[in-house]
Amino acid sequence: MTYRTITVERRGAADWLTLNRPEAMNAISLEMVGELADYFGRKFDDRDCRVIVMRGAGRAFCAGLDIKDSARADPAAVPFGGGYGFQGHLADVYIRMRRCPQPIVALVHGPACGGGLAFALASDIRVAGESVRMNSAFIRIGLSSCDMGVSYFLPRLVGASVAAELMLTGRFIHAQRALATGLVSEVVADDALEATAETYVADMLYASPLGLRLTKEGLAMAIDAPSLEAAMAIENRNQTLCAQSADFAEGMRAFLEKRAPLYTGR
Repeated sequence: MTYRTITVERRGAADWLTLNRPEAMNAISLEMVGELADYFGRKFDDRDCRVIVMRGAGRAFCAGLDIKDSARADPAAVPFGGGYGFQGHLADVYIRMRRCPQPIVALVHGPACGGGLAFALASDIRVAGESVRMNSAFIRIGLSSCDMGVSYFLPRLVGASVAAELMLTGRFIHAQRALATGLVSEVVADDALEATAETYVADMLYASPLGLRLTKEGLAMAIDAPSLEAAMAIENRNQTLCAQSADFAEGMRAFLEKRAPLYTGR
């Protein structure tokens, strides 16, 4: 597919997805929403892509909603969005991010505000550049901070108290506090973000394709599991599926022979 507001570069088995509106600090336009919905919607059946790295071009990860673009948009051009118009249309992008089986590594630098913060939260791993500034910007423009999955993701990452502070005040959280609260996995210099992401990609590609997918699925279900038994039921199901694969036999052989496994996805 040819996109105008995002770029997608395939490097081996990983997609490098870049929000590409640097002149607008990668603010979210109607066109970008459509392109992201299309991209993540296609990932469910994409067995060649095993990991996604998401980042922003220029000096920002994503500054949130492009309010000027939103004001100019022709109401007739806004998708139905499950009955909620643009609200539902954008919200569906974050659902598609969580449903896609590929782990998403977000490289977050500069501003990551509102919907941009939600892009980072909907990812599986967040690596922050030293310049990062994240906030729940919705509440600063007369809206509720409970938007785009933030009320779901944020307390699960940082706990209820810190989430309430950030969402009720709209305060910015910077790199070192984001690290201290568990919002990000590590902080590196902005110019080291790409190299750092490559190490995460390499480690994840060392896993079998099925094992990687079922780990993302199982972790998401375990976080919301009502009991230990419910979580273990998913674990037992996923482990049984993996153990029946040819890749598991190859992984065992490679371990015993002290070599890198050669997975085929079967």
